[in-house]
Amino acid sequence: MSESLLELKGLSLQIGGTRLLDQVSLSLDAGECCALVGESGSGKSLTGLSLCGLWPASAHLQAEHWQFSGRNMQGLSERQWRDQRGTGIGMIFQNPMSALNPIKTIGEQISEGLRLRLGYSRRQARQESIAWLERLAVPDAAQRYRQYPHEFSGGMLQRVVIAAAVALRPKLLIADEPTTALDVSVQAETLLCLDQLRRDLGMGLLFITHDLSVVAQIADRVAVMYAGQIVESASVTQIYQAPQHPYTQCLYRALPAPDGSGLVPIAGTAPDLSQPLQGCRFEARCPAAMAKCRQTPPMFELAEGRCSRCWLSEGGRVHA
Repeated sequence: MSESLLELKGLSLQIGGTRLLDQVSLSLDAGECCALVGESGSGKSLTGLSLCGLWPASAHLQAEHWQFSGRNMQGLSERQWRDQRGTGIGMIFQNPMSALNPIKTIGEQISEGLRLRLGYSRRQARQESIAWLERLAVPDAAQRYRQYPHEFSGGMLQRVVIAAAVALRPKLLIADEPTTALDVSVQAETLLCLDQLRRDLGMGLLFITHDLSVVAQIADRVAVMYAGQIVESASVTQIYQAPQHPYTQCLYRALPAPDGSGLVPIAGTAPDLSQPLQGCRFEARCPAAMAKCRQTPPMFELAEGRCSRCWLSEGGRVHA
């Protein structure tokens, strides 16, 4: 049986009068990959940052239940969060160039964490850093160790960022849109690399993306996010074979088919979260909207491990 790594229930985050995350619930086992999917502005990255304790200082955050690796994560001090980051929870940020310091060598930036967090000597940290660069297929790793970020391509920079994160062997790795700026072939290599690392290291992987087409290549489960809420959660097979929530169905229809068809855009725009919201947040864009959608739907559990926040799923029991 897999070890439960992350248990999050009812996470909400508010800045001023705007609730940016609303009752977000996620769970993740050791060695498992969950993809968090949704369009830009849905709250995916903010969820990932919150799981690292990096929410904005002006934000008010609360959760009904939040455990990571058996530890209660609510009420941690900043020092306790710093102890968790890196070795407990690692993160790969969206843009590898902006995630790295341009005036420090690649080697300095990987080895620094090994020295400060794991107590390696400079020599040990250098050897370990080069070993990770080699493992991630960075050519001439010993020479590249001494180079600067501007001397690397986007694909190679992404491998460096991954190396810096996994070198600390985190229990949970959060990858925020790690393939967005890469061409298709490099995307595939990056996905394969992340998938192999999470299997080899037994770490949990939260893979954040707006691109449903890459999810099948790496995820075990999928959580679909819209306007600050999780609207559907299921296995990757269930999501692809029979998506339940109308928003998930719309995302699926927007994917290009092999014959060049598809690409059906979702009409309308996401709601303004700074305004009072009533009913289903997807109602104005939903092709299946009905009168009852003016009431806020709960999350319905359709089967073990499968949930949908839609009145069309009302036959299922309300997810606790």
